[in-house]
Amino acid sequence: MSKEVPRLDALDVRILEQLQTDETLPVAELAEQVGSSKTVVWRRIQRLQDLGVIRGRVALLDHKKVGLPIMIFAHIKMTRHDRDVLPKFIEAVDALPQVIEAHTLMGNVDFLLKIVMSSLEDYEHFVWQKLSKIDGVREISSSISLSQNVNRTRLPLRPG
Repeated sequence: MSKEVPRLDALDVRILEQLQTDETLPVAELAEQVGSSKTVVWRRIQRLQDLGVIRGRVALLDHKKVGLPIMIFAHIKMTRHDRDVLPKFIEAVDALPQVIEAHTLMGNVDFLLKIVMSSLEDYEHFVWQKLSKIDGVREISSSISLSQNVNRTRLPLRPG
């Protein structure tokens, strides 16, 4: 897959905006909403998937309603930045289903993890038994989310 950013025309953007709102729309209905034919829309969707613009189609779940009411942001500092330590850390956290996002950062912290848990006790166990045992982890500081005021999955698109 190319690292180039694909150019999106106005039709691509209209299709993507509709899919970001409701990905379950049948192609015929989507075509009607964006003012194009079923065949053109279907081909555009296939192209956008092939280009990696559409990475997948999923149901968005409410973490609280599935028994994971605690959201934590863990700030990770590594002991060293060897060529193999950072990829091994990423591989280790990718294997932990409680980690729903992992970001490599510049600055005082090396990684930011977004984690969901059923309780603070479970998080404490997770820190001591999982995170702190990953090779190269020097320091973990955590911020607990009190409330989630904005939670978007919809990207602000424009033709390019």
